[in-house]
Amino acid sequence: QVQLVESGGGLVQAGGSLRLSCVASGFTFRIYSMGWYRQAPGKQREWVGAISINGGTNYADSVQGRFTISRDNAKNTLYLQMNSLNPEDTAVYYCNTQPPWRTGWGQGTQVTVSS
Repeated sequence: QVQLVESGGGLVQAGGSLRLSCVASGFTFRIYSMGWYRQAPGKQREWVGAISINGGTNYADSVQGRFTISRDNAKNTLYLQMNSLNPEDTAVYYCNTQPPWRTGWGQGTQVTVSS
């Protein structure tokens, strides 16, 4: 079955960086656009950005210029490089297809940015 496993989260100071990974299995990763999403405490899950099968990317305004999405189809892995982090980036981060599959949500990885 479809499985998406996120990792790489942690606690970081404002201005710092983190790189998240998402390993996909159970489907043909290379033929799907993929996205990153996040859910902050008390808020709805929101879209962060996406990458097409050809490597084209687009981002939410709130992360544009700070976050970079990439993919390695040989490893069935999606990445999210996050730079210049601020406390508003604190959330659980998820990967999924773009648009997201209802059954594609994993456990996510917690990112906490301290001020």
